[in-house]
Amino acid sequence: MSGSISILLEPNTLPERIIVEDIRLKLGEQIERTEHLVRLVPPNALAWKPQLQTTSTNLNHLLGHLLDCLAGVCAVFHAAFPHELAHLAQLQSLPVNHACQPEEALQRIREYTKHIEQAFALCNDNDLRRMIPSVFVPQGETLLTLLLGNLEHLINHKYQLFFYLKLYGLPVTSKDIYHWRGAPGDQG
Repeated sequence: MSGSISILLEPNTLPERIIVEDIRLKLGEQIERTEHLVRLVPPNALAWKPQLQTTSTNLNHLLGHLLDCLAGVCAVFHAAFPHELAHLAQLQSLPVNHACQPEEALQRIREYTKHIEQAFALCNDNDLRRMIPSVFVPQGETLLTLLLGNLEHLINHKYQLFFYLKLYGLPVTSKDIYHWRGAPGDQG
């Protein structure tokens, strides 16, 4: 094979951070879309919760849970780089899973994002194979598995916020939840 295709098939020729960078970008897209949805929450709707057959939470508690999703990413990176990211331990004292206003959620999302970006700067693709003990699996899972699990957690609760906003009657569409690639200005 010739050209760039052969580079893709030869792992030894790949940059050391191609997978890390892809994960960082995907997480960044999810955070940006989450912030977008948080900005759509009407101030008078914070105590509202959908009337579903199963239990549901109100919007302001959901905003607090979104903070927990990002705190989880920071906790994973702290476990992976305890010396380099020792300052992340201070984040454990911040409230999560609490009733919170959109302004607080947005400010805290920005704070977590700053720390997550610092953590990704330390990480390379080889780090993704390292076994990291967690409260769920004391013997450890790979850093990649933990990061993907936390990404999945954020995506699920971002969708929950989208669903709640739709049930509340806001005209949200797929452009509000997904990062659309294509022509500039396509993003909602």
